[in-house]
Amino acid sequence: MQLDIALQLLRQSGQPPPAGSPGSDVWLQGLIDGLVNLSSRDALTDLANRRSFDVALAREIDRVARSGEPALLLALDIDFFKRINDTHGHAAGDLVLKAVAEALTETVRPMDLVARVGGEEFAIILPNCPPAFGETVAERLRRRVARTPVTVGPSQQIHVTLSVGGAFAPQWVRSTPKLWSERADLQLYRAKASGRNLVCLEPAAVSVVSAEEKGMLFAISPSQDHE
Repeated sequence: MQLDIALQLLRQSGQPPPAGSPGSDVWLQGLIDGLVNLSSRDALTDLANRRSFDVALAREIDRVARSGEPALLLALDIDFFKRINDTHGHAAGDLVLKAVAEALTETVRPMDLVARVGGEEFAIILPNCPPAFGETVAERLRRRVARTPVTVGPSQQIHVTLSVGGAFAPQWVRSTPKLWSERADLQLYRAKASGRNLVCLEPAAVSVVSAEEKGMLFAISPSQDHE
């Protein structure tokens, strides 16, 4: 990639130019770091993007399978977001997305990963989150957004709410990011079907092990088969 194109990408994303003299080692490293950050962050909200989230999700579910520590995945959706865009315009919708992103980031721990995974869809990976605290954490996030008005114009504020679904990764079980995400999404759909502005979590930390997970759990590798 030509250096001028790389610099243009950084400028368009709102990132500062690399420090140091152009062409120096420090400057080139800053340029590389900026491009890496650009590839892993959502341009509007500065949250982790879908690509970065997928990598982190795979890493976390593998860690849970090996360590047995609990982990919670939350799927969050802004309620009636299309209505916000239709009523107030897409610029207002962008302000809502940024305000929700900021509220979520300020409410979780530094070790938690908040990502924008779709238009008005967010996801949060919470490592080492015991089942006893899952409902409390999710409710805190929902309430924080609900009580934070978003300024979308001169003397104009709107209130937004979230629907939240969550699922714990099965401990000591070899699962997949897809299965874990589907469980969280199922609870999100339940929250939306129940009236929105709600939190729905799976009732137990250890989910029912699916047939696919059982297959991974009891699969025998070729080397083991010949022992």
